[in-house]
Amino acid sequence: MRRMNGERHGRTHRLELADPTLREWNATVLDTGPEGIVLDRSAFYPGGGGQPPDNGVLLWGGVQTRIVGVRRGDDLILQPHPDDPLPGVGSLVRGAVADERRTALMRTHSGLHLLAGVVFRDFGALVTGGNMEPLTARMDFDLPDIPADFKQRMEDACNIEVSADRRIDIRVLPRDDALRIPDIIRTATNLLPPDLSEVRIVDIVGLDTQADGGTHVASTKQIGRFEVLKVENKGKANRRLRIRLA
Repeated sequence: MRRMNGERHGRTHRLELADPTLREWNATVLDTGPEGIVLDRSAFYPGGGGQPPDNGVLLWGGVQTRIVGVRRGDDLILQPHPDDPLPGVGSLVRGAVADERRTALMRTHSGLHLLAGVVFRDFGALVTGGNMEPLTARMDFDLPDIPADFKQRMEDACNIEVSADRRIDIRVLPRDDALRIPDIIRTATNLLPPDLSEVRIVDIVGLDTQADGGTHVASTKQIGRFEVLKVENKGKANRRLRIRLA
C-alpha cells in the first residue's frame, strides 16, 4: 500500500514533509546514471497537488551538480543539469534546496488552501482545478453565480484570514479515519488514490482541513498579503481566480 505521508519513496527517506523548513542535509548516493540520481535521504519536493518540484544543488568532491527537477518512479529521481558531472554510487553529498523558490511555493500552496477554505465557507463551492508558480497561482471553483463584488470580497476575506495568523497543522491519519472528517475532500473529484493506507492532512485551524501532500508554511500570517488579480468565466459554472502574493 502506498503511503501519502511520504516518509519514504522507494529507497529514499523524504525529509521535506517532516520538516519543510529544512534546506540543507547530508546524503549518500544510491544510484546514478542517465535516468538521474537517487539519494538515501532527500528534502527535494518532487511535485504534486499543483506544487512544482524543487530545484537546487548537490555538493560533492569540491564540485556541484545542479538539480533542475525531481521525478517520481520506483525511486525518487533527482534530475541533474545535463552539463554537470554526476557523483558516483556511494558518494557522500550535501544537498541544498533553492530556498527563495521553495519558500515562495510554500506560501503560495498555503495561500491556495486558505482561498479554498474561504470560498467553501462563504459559497459552499468545491475546487475544480488549480496551478501555482512562486507567489502567483490560479484556482477554479464550481460557482454558477457570484455577486458583483466577488473579486474584492474574496481579496478582503483572504487578507482577514492572513491577519488572523491561524496555525497550519500537519498530521497523518489512517485512510478510514481521514475520510470521516467532514468535507475533507475539497475538490469536485476525489483525487485520493484507492491504494493509500494513510492520508496526510493539512489543517488551517478553524478555516480549512484538506488531504494534501505538499509543503506549507506554519501559519496564515506567513502567507503574506493577498491580491486577487482577476476573476474569469471558464464555462457555465466554472470561475477562475488568479491571485498574487506580496
